[in-house]
Amino acid sequence: MRAVAVNAFGADPQLMELPQPEPGSGEVLVRLAAAGLNPVDWKLADGAFGDAVQAAFPLVLGTDGAGEVVAVGSGVRRFTVGDPVFGQFQRPDRGGGSYAEFAVAEEGAIALAARSVTYATSAAVPTAGMTAYNLVEETRIGEGRRVLIVGATGGVGTFATQLAAGRGAEVIATARPSKAELMRTLGAAETVDHTAGPVADQVLAAHPDGVDVLIDMTSDAAGFVELTRTVRDGGVAVSLIGSADADVLTEHNLRGFNFVNRPSPQLLEILAGHLDAGRLTVLVGLEVPLEGAPEALAASRTGRAQGKTVLAI
Repeated sequence: MRAVAVNAFGADPQLMELPQPEPGSGEVLVRLAAAGLNPVDWKLADGAFGDAVQAAFPLVLGTDGAGEVVAVGSGVRRFTVGDPVFGQFQRPDRGGGSYAEFAVAEEGAIALAARSVTYATSAAVPTAGMTAYNLVEETRIGEGRRVLIVGATGGVGTFATQLAAGRGAEVIATARPSKAELMRTLGAAETVDHTAGPVADQVLAAHPDGVDVLIDMTSDAAGFVELTRTVRDGGVAVSLIGSADADVLTEHNLRGFNFVNRPSPQLLEILAGHLDAGRLTVLVGLEVPLEGAPEALAASRTGRAQGKTVLAI
């Protein structure tokens, strides 16, 4: 089968011919139609996670994917051959990932795909969608809450904006002027141009009483502390990149944490339901063939890729 893989951490990703995997007990073999690209994919290729990840080489890249079940291992009860599925396929210890024509997933890492959207759309959802859903749940966003989302135009941010607004929250999204109207169509009540001056100053000028929840996808530790100025006493501040300091938050009378995602098949089912009900819009910015993955990963490294990139397989 064709796959995009690396032969060692730090090596350049390249298109290879590799043996087709076989499903073991509790596993499902999927013929992939599309794979979603996430920054974690090139970070894994770089070896950025150190000893925390044990990998077999060649290591097929890619976490997210969607396609059709072609075989099931013993003990699998939730899926049968022919089922359309989506979910997470990265198995570093087995050398497996979603940038391939076939991939094996654990039964609990996938779910039936939404029927109303393409495989390409489904492939863009799993990691970013589950992250956003868990963020909204864990920060208890709901009716009447004011939420500041920093980094709102990215994959997680666009999903979090929609999910928070869908629960009745007032969402303030950071966005360049060219993206402001898009973010409003996704549910943001207003946008803040992060290139026009300090975000905290702009938010407090418009809302002197502050926000209830801060979700920060991008800031370093100093930047995160600066943004906590916008959060009311007793409010919640969350970092997605490990910038939150519990002691500092306590000093400012805030609750908060460094977010760690907890994926599950139940979350995937919820997201598929949102897609079928038309409650979730997926922004696929670029669709490229499998052999274009190395260039797409390089573009993702720059941080300037627009929308989700999906590989058509």
